[in-house]
Amino acid sequence: MEGNKKEHAFVKIVQEHERIIYKVCSFYVSDTFPLADLYQEVVCNLWRGFPKFRNESSPGTWIYRVALNTCISGIRKEKKRPKSDYPIEDLSDWFIEQDSLNENIREMYLLINRLKTLEKVVVLLYLEEKSYQEIADITGLTLSNVATKLKRAKEKLREMSHL
Repeated sequence: MEGNKKEHAFVKIVQEHERIIYKVCSFYVSDTFPLADLYQEVVCNLWRGFPKFRNESSPGTWIYRVALNTCISGIRKEKKRPKSDYPIEDLSDWFIEQDSLNENIREMYLLINRLKTLEKVVVLLYLEEKSYQEIADITGLTLSNVATKLKRAKEKLREMSHL
């Protein structure tokens, strides 16, 4: 029965935070890693790590961390493979709530996708209305590093939007 309780608790946490998982995965979609594959990989890694989750952070923080680490490690593996070029616009098809997004928001997400990995992570968490402390907890950065990375990312986004 202990196994069923564990599975039930895991499924409940994943269902409660499913939007977080999809949101993170949508930023890392590529030809090599479609959304469904990334999502599945994140859930598998969550399941592997679930027995070690000790509630020292919130389940949401833990899920963000696992999702980001899973997606980022997938990107690192992909960079080691030969690249096939595809236009950045192709990524817009993978955004979860694309139909409800207006043109400005779509453009913003396309620009965010052009940021470096860690900048993208910080901006994503900021857009999810996470506090600097929560961003630091999820990413492992210091508070001052979060503030610096966020400021630089905002500047880059402003510059890119004026091009």
